[in-house]
Amino acid sequence: MMNGRTSLPKQILLSGALGIALWGCGSGGDGSSGGGSGGSGADTSAGVTSGSTSSTASGSTTGSAGGDGTATSSIATSSTATSGTGGSGTGGDPTGGAGAGGSGTGGGTGSITCPSPALRAGDTNQTVTVGSTSRSYVLHVPAAYDGSKPVPLVVDFHGLGGSGPSQRSGSPYPAQTDPEGVIMAFPSGLSGPSGPAWNVGPCCVADTDDVAFAKAIVAQIQETACIDTKRIYAVGFSMGGGMSHYLACHAADVFAAVAPAAFDLLEENVGDCNPSRPISVITFRGTSDPIVPYAGGYSSVVRGMPITFLGAKSGFEAWAEINGCTGSPSAENGDGCSTYSACEDGVEVTLCTKQGGGHEAGNARVGWPALKRHTLP
Repeated sequence: MMNGRTSLPKQILLSGALGIALWGCGSGGDGSSGGGSGGSGADTSAGVTSGSTSSTASGSTTGSAGGDGTATSSIATSSTATSGTGGSGTGGDPTGGAGAGGSGTGGGTGSITCPSPALRAGDTNQTVTVGSTSRSYVLHVPAAYDGSKPVPLVVDFHGLGGSGPSQRSGSPYPAQTDPEGVIMAFPSGLSGPSGPAWNVGPCCVADTDDVAFAKAIVAQIQETACIDTKRIYAVGFSMGGGMSHYLACHAADVFAAVAPAAFDLLEENVGDCNPSRPISVITFRGTSDPIVPYAGGYSSVVRGMPITFLGAKSGFEAWAEINGCTGSPSAENGDGCSTYSACEDGVEVTLCTKQGGGHEAGNARVGWPALKRHTLP
């Protein structure tokens, strides 16, 4: 673990005041630092629409939120979902592949009742009440979703100073998941000392339970969309990557695997990382990241909430230890990904390093195939 204290460049701290690249106000697509892909050609949405609905979560979520902003009926159809059975291995796919290669992992999900009518394609603003606080997220339904069979759900978290709509616009994941009919959610964090953020223990917004918020989103979406409960995943960029790390530590009963980008586990919260089961983690890091240094170290970007990044390699090793991995990780493949594959319950821990990479989004072309190989037991 890294204990050194390294000061971030002054211009980086100033950029936070301007809302530019401070732990991820925006992100590029697969490996780029600007713009980002808003979705695939199959996505017919033209932006976020109004007409959201809300429900209340208190332990469990009640109410419904229709994807088209209207209430859904009580008519439902039954569908039997099974997960694929696929090999492991270290090979990539023809386009570069997931860090650990292969396809699905074992086991059926049993009978799942699909809500009817099916959600319409597009993006809608949704709200859910957690405790006494109303929280918001963007629900993304791709054109390929028809509601006839269970599909995965991916929850994608924004960086510091961002929002659900901004993450929807910049995330590289819809371009990869839309053709498969995958539902996505893009939550908005509450405001902390340096803008909207996530509570990951020592930082970066106080007095809010974002783990409960994430679980409430999942529960609400399950009421109106046909979700495979064994294939729910968390991804995120920068501070959002920190939130996906945190969910792996504290919500492994809901999330099958996570893919953080441009963030590490922290010296201040790794000791409390005790997932209820082994969980697969694929992390994306750049060696020239000026915001979250690859080697780790001290950061005071968020006023009054200093933290210490473990560093990419130390975080990689920490997750391997948490998941009971043995042996050595594989050599880096063409995407810079190295994997511990001999871990408890068949999970994997992967670090994908981009040489010269900065503070940028993960490679969804690699991340999505790696995530979907893993399901809840």
